[in-house]
Amino acid sequence: MQVGIDSFAAWDDDGLQVSPSERLRRLVDQIEYADRIGLDVFGVGEHHRKEFLDSAPAVVLAAAATRTKQIRLTSAVTVLSAADPVRVFQEFATLDLLSQGRAEMVVGRGSSIEAFPLFGFKLEDYDSLFAEKLDLLLKIRENEHVHWSGKYRYRLSGQGVYPRPLQNPFPIWLGVGGTPESFVRAGLLGLPLMVAIIGGETHRFRPLIDLYREAGRQAGHSADQLKVGVHSLGYVAESTQEAVDDFFPGYAHTMTEIGKERGWPKMTRASFDAQRGSQGALLLGDPDEVVEKIIRHSQALGGISRITFMMNPASLPHAKLMRATELIGKRIAPALREVYENYMAVV
Repeated sequence: MQVGIDSFAAWDDDGLQVSPSERLRRLVDQIEYADRIGLDVFGVGEHHRKEFLDSAPAVVLAAAATRTKQIRLTSAVTVLSAADPVRVFQEFATLDLLSQGRAEMVVGRGSSIEAFPLFGFKLEDYDSLFAEKLDLLLKIRENEHVHWSGKYRYRLSGQGVYPRPLQNPFPIWLGVGGTPESFVRAGLLGLPLMVAIIGGETHRFRPLIDLYREAGRQAGHSADQLKVGVHSLGYVAESTQEAVDDFFPGYAHTMTEIGKERGWPKMTRASFDAQRGSQGALLLGDPDEVVEKIIRHSQALGGISRITFMMNPASLPHAKLMRATELIGKRIAPALREVYENYMAVV
């Protein structure tokens, strides 16, 4: 199982309004450290609002590529509905060359809407934009010279798209939330699946993942192609009490503010405690507790290939983020690898 971290580059993590420049420098430091201690993957999201600095994830990842050696570098997610697939492919192909074959892309429709008016798209075209642009992106991945036509973009009539990435095929995951059609689409296309599980009970996603696997099987894709990853909110500290004390205040504030936009109820301590319970989605606690929970979640979902931690909602100080990164890399990742290796030996 691959273990990693995702970041949205929230620029006020310290609660002290550190400068955007300093925040990005610290993020690249974190990615470099994650590489040094053996984490498998680091993802940078994409948002277009004041509180985040991740509007150009490929640029941040490129900076990290020059300072890392092994870790895979991915978007988390690329908001493809509001992007030009040609440009996106070029950016990540360039990242792949800079990193010597360590780049990936997780593409999705995005959970925020600000990118649509910003780039001149209509929100009501949310799904059809994504379907068309994903089709073009995959055509570009398969062909150096592209012949393609669609509704929202001018046709391509054999133009070459450069540079070409080092990896062939270049890894493209489909990022999904809770829409059944999205799971089926990923299965039919044979794309690995990255499931954002940020609330509720993780096991409730099993029917959707089964839909994905069955759609992929019927489309003739191998089980090896149909990988499932999970993006989870979480945080690790030396003790569970420390993790709770560190994480809850910022998390409750962030989720309450997001809830005002999306119609969610205020985040209460009771709801938080339910989320960090045995069935809840939050990966929160000491390393041993979190390892056990990830194993439980993997079993409940029929096996997962990747787990990534998202710690930004808690607005943690940089030192806390770095310590959590260390615990994930030195305690959680090795424990999960050992469990997986023992399982494969038995199989």
